[in-house]
Amino acid sequence: MLGEPAVDTALGKPAWPRRRPGEGVGGRPEPYLMVSDLGLTLQRDGRAVPVLDSLSLHVDQGEVLGVVGESGSGKTMTALSILRLLPRGARLTGSIRLDGQELLDLTETEMRQVRGARVGMVFQEPVAALNPVFTVGVQLVAAIRAHRDLARSDARARAVELLRTVGLPEPERRLRQYPHELSGGMCQRVMIAMAIASGARLLIADEPTTALDVTIQDEIVRLIRRLAVESQIAVLFISHDLGLVARLCHRMVVMYAGQIVESGPASELLRSPLHPYTRALLRCVPDLHAVGVVRRGIAGSPPLPGTIPGGCRFRPRCEFAAEACGAPQHLLAMTEDHLVRCVRAEQLAGLEPTTR
Repeated sequence: MLGEPAVDTALGKPAWPRRRPGEGVGGRPEPYLMVSDLGLTLQRDGRAVPVLDSLSLHVDQGEVLGVVGESGSGKTMTALSILRLLPRGARLTGSIRLDGQELLDLTETEMRQVRGARVGMVFQEPVAALNPVFTVGVQLVAAIRAHRDLARSDARARAVELLRTVGLPEPERRLRQYPHELSGGMCQRVMIAMAIASGARLLIADEPTTALDVTIQDEIVRLIRRLAVESQIAVLFISHDLGLVARLCHRMVVMYAGQIVESGPASELLRSPLHPYTRALLRCVPDLHAVGVVRRGIAGSPPLPGTIPGGCRFRPRCEFAAEACGAPQHLLAMTEDHLVRCVRAEQLAGLEPTTR
């Protein structure tokens, strides 16, 4: 079982036990979620617009995978692709395997049995995600009974148990309350309870702490970590906050313009980033010890879908761009489990970390 991470730096880089890429647990031949060569195109003004390109990632039960990148990098679209909650005309290619089952082969009716029962999702606006005209109890009981043949009284007892599991005080009272009577942190705990209500073994958390203050963020991160460790739930944690990812995640992938540009153990990527985009993201992290130092942001903006430049997609914003960056870039294995999409990665490996 994967345990509590050891914290060794100001960013809180975790020293989780390593697992070989693609290696499952419990005798399974592959991780619980295995996404391979995933592509996504959406229809816009009668033409197909690429959104995700050759995306591959994996996460096993008891493991937390962080997905980071700026807004528009494709993080949320990756989550929605896994759940197949996409607009009309969307086209997915590649493979999405959940516990060995290919999700792209399932009908919409079959996918409804996957959502909620096997995969739960937590959104970044918990108050908006809950229905304001129904009590917490009505909504949580409905989520439980959607995939389980339980009497209403048994489902209500299960709801109380779930609220207690996610750390809500006075769970019986909370069931009788409406969302507006709860704080943002309480609502997010309710959303996590709903996500795992039917026994989901994969939790997708899409920036679940964005609307919360820092003290509540810490509580939610601790809750997600506890669910991963104690309940052996696989977690896909989407965030733009590298500090949270550092404290919570075993591994991380960095996305830019619909591609993964770097992936590997969280501690290694945060200590020795090799892609210029990862370095630039880390350079933006505030340092409380560097009083008076003005952090330098990343010049420019990510390209919109349909306006992707050729070669390296980060090239127009990259301070290390060279002529070789105009050619198509592929993920290169720098170590056994550290991949980077940069032709100059070996040259950049000798540079000092940008967080100093």
